[in-house]
Amino acid sequence: MSPKITVELLRQLRLAMRNSKYFSEPIQAYIVPSGDAHQSEYIAPCDCRREFICGFNGSAGTAIVTEQHAAMWTDGRYFLQASQQMDNNWTLMKMGLKETPSQEDWLISVLPENSKVGVDPWIIAADQWKNMSKALTGAGHALVAVQDNLIDAVWEGRPERPSTQLITLGLDYTGMSWQDKITALRAKMTERKITWFVATALDEIAWLFNLRGSDIEYNPVFFAYTVVGMNTIRLFLDLKRLAEPEVRNHLQLDSPSKPELSIQTFPYESVYTELQAICAALGPKDKVWICDKASCALTKVIPKVHRSPIPYTPVCLAKAVKNTTEIQGMKMAHIKDAVALCELFAWLEKEIPKGTVTEISAADKAEEFRSQQKDFVGLSFPTISSVGPNGAIIHYRPLPETNRTLSLSEVYLIDSGAQYRDGTTDVTRTMHFGSPTPFEKECFTYVLKGHIAVSAAIFPNGTKGHLLDSFARAALWESGLDYLHGTGHGVGCFLNVHEGPCGISYKTFADEPLEAGMIVSDEPGYYEDGSFGIRLENVVLVVPAKPKYNYRNRGSLTFEALTLVPIQVKMMNTDMLTQKERDWVNEYHRQCRQTVGAELERQGRKEALEWLMRETQPII
Repeated sequence: MSPKITVELLRQLRLAMRNSKYFSEPIQAYIVPSGDAHQSEYIAPCDCRREFICGFNGSAGTAIVTEQHAAMWTDGRYFLQASQQMDNNWTLMKMGLKETPSQEDWLISVLPENSKVGVDPWIIAADQWKNMSKALTGAGHALVAVQDNLIDAVWEGRPERPSTQLITLGLDYTGMSWQDKITALRAKMTERKITWFVATALDEIAWLFNLRGSDIEYNPVFFAYTVVGMNTIRLFLDLKRLAEPEVRNHLQLDSPSKPELSIQTFPYESVYTELQAICAALGPKDKVWICDKASCALTKVIPKVHRSPIPYTPVCLAKAVKNTTEIQGMKMAHIKDAVALCELFAWLEKEIPKGTVTEISAADKAEEFRSQQKDFVGLSFPTISSVGPNGAIIHYRPLPETNRTLSLSEVYLIDSGAQYRDGTTDVTRTMHFGSPTPFEKECFTYVLKGHIAVSAAIFPNGTKGHLLDSFARAALWESGLDYLHGTGHGVGCFLNVHEGPCGISYKTFADEPLEAGMIVSDEPGYYEDGSFGIRLENVVLVVPAKPKYNYRNRGSLTFEALTLVPIQVKMMNTDMLTQKERDWVNEYHRQCRQTVGAELERQGRKEALEWLMRETQPII
C-alpha cells in the first residue's frame, strides 16, 4: 500500500495553528486523537480526523503535530500497518516498547519553553485531559482547549454526520423494557445519592432505550446524548429521526405511561446548553454522574463540587451482564454464524485448489453466507482475511493492492463477525488447506493450549479478567514466544463487538470483575513476521462452576463457549496435548456436531454438514 502524501495538509494545519481567527495566541502543538465526541472505538467518516491528517486508518492511535515534527502513537496491533500507511513526514511511535516516549514526554522534549498545546475538548476524554494537562503544566507548558477543530478547518469535502433510521427492539430481543432500565438506573442513583446522570457512550444510550441505528459502520448505534434525572429524561438527537410512528410509540413520546417516564427530546447539538442550564439550577448537595472517559468539553460544564466522575457507568455495568433473553439471542446468533462458516470452509476446501480464491473474495463469500441467515443486519467489524505473511499483520484488512491468493502452501487466518438482531458474533479460525510445516503446527498447538487454558479455567467469583491473561500465554512463554495484544474483550448483544467493562488483558487493571452473564472473547495468537499469523477466537459466556469445594462461600465461575465452529485438527500437533486438552477438543467438537449439525440439517445445507462431520472426528 502506498502511504498518504501529507506535505500540503501539514503546511495548512501549521498555518491554522498560527491563525488568530481560532485563538488569541498561536499554539505550538496540536493533538489529534482518534475518537469522536463519544469516545467511540469505531467512528463515522466525518470523525476520521487522525486518518485524514496522517493516512493511518487503524482503530487506535493519536497524532501530534508541532511546528517541526509530526508523530503518531499506536499499539502493537498496528505497527506494521501504520509504517506502511504514513509518509516520511511522520514518525511512528510504537507504544508499549521501552524506548518509546509517552506523548507528554515527547512534547516536553521537543517544545520550546512556555508552549501552548491545543486539542479539541470534545474529542479528548476528561481523564486523558487531566493527565496530559498535569504533565505539561509541570514542565512549564499549557494544554489549551481549541473550540474550532483545526482538522475540520483544513479538510475540504468533509462528510456530513450520518443520521440513519432508528430500529426499535421489543422485549423478545431485549428481555427488559427501557422503562424498567431507567427505573433500575434511578435506583442506583438513589443508592449513591446522585441527582443526575449524563450518558455520552453511544452503545449505552442504544442499550438503555432499546433502540439501534446504523450511523457508524459495523456498530448498530446512533448519535445521541441522554441526561437522566430522578423524574425527567432528556434525549438529544437529530429530531428528524423521531418522525417514524414506530419510534414515537416505542418511546411513548405522545402518551407517556407515567410523568417520570416522559422523554423530552432536544436537538443533538443542544446538549451543552441544556447541561449548563441543569447545572446552574443544582442544589448545594446535588451530584452529577458522568463517565471519566466522557469528553472534556461536557465534563467541564459540571462544576467540580457537583461532579462525580466514575470509570464505568451503571448502564455500562448493567449492559455487560446479559439477561436470559439476551443470552438466548447470543446463542442463536452464534449457531447461525457457525452455519455460515461451515459453508465457507466447505466452499474454500473445494475452491482453493483452483487458485481463484483471494483474501477479498473469501471475505465477501463469508459475508454472503452470513447474509442468508435470519435476522442478519451486517458485519460487526471489517473482516480480517489474511494468508501467509499478511496473517502476521494483527489487524490486517485486505485491500486490492495487498490482496493475496489463497493457496495450499500457506496458513489462512480469518477473523470475522456479524450483527444479527438477536446477537453479535466475533470468531477467528486459522487453517491450512495443504500441509502445515512442523513449526506452524507447533505454534498453533501452543495457541490452542492457551485458548483451552482460559476456556476451561475455573476461578473464584470476583476475579478480574487480567488475572486470566497469563493462562493464555503460559504455553507460548515456556517456548520463548508471545503475542502483542490482549486475550479477550467484552462483546455486546446486537451492539458493539468490543465493549467494557470486562476483558482479559495484561494491559488494563481497571477492568471490572467477571460475573455470570458477562460475555467475552478468548483469543490468544502467535505471529511470525513475514511468514504467518495464528489466532484462535471463541466468544464465551461466564457461567457458575461447581468445583469440589467452596472456599469461604465465594462461589466459582467458568466459561461456556458460544462460538461453535470446528478447530482444524490438521493444524494441531496432537502429541503435544495432554489428555485433559484432548478431552476438551473432543467435547467441543461433539457440541459443534450436535448443535450446529442439527441446524445445518434443518436448513438443508448438505455439503457444509458433511464438512462439519469430517472436521469433528474425535482425536485419540
